[in-house]
Amino acid sequence: QVQLVESGGGLVQAGGSLRLSCAASGNIFSVNAMGWYRQAPGKQRELVATITSGGTVNYADSVKGRFTISRDNAKNTVYLQMNSLKPEDTAVYFCNALIMQNGRYGIGNYWGQGTQVTVSS
Repeated sequence: QVQLVESGGGLVQAGGSLRLSCAASGNIFSVNAMGWYRQAPGKQRELVATITSGGTVNYADSVKGRFTISRDNAKNTVYLQMNSLKPEDTAVYFCNALIMQNGRYGIGNYWGQGTQVTVSS
């Protein structure tokens, strides 16, 4: 079994910052790409940022220049530093990872439980 556990969400005023963390644990052989997605009320889940095991990053246009994704491969952990937050960033943020388990064939797509980020105006 593999688990993704997120932390770091909360309530912040517009212009403020938050840092999200997501740690993968369990029967892990390797962790490939990791990323963050978000879902606002009444909207579809959307990509925020992704990072490969080699460090190549990709951002949604709406967060470029404000958010930074990073990872610690030794800890199987991905981070999302969110600066200059706006009310429209309010959403549940989900961690995602592509993981190969020990003794199993293929790569699984795993999700965290989500963490609420609320930005007040």
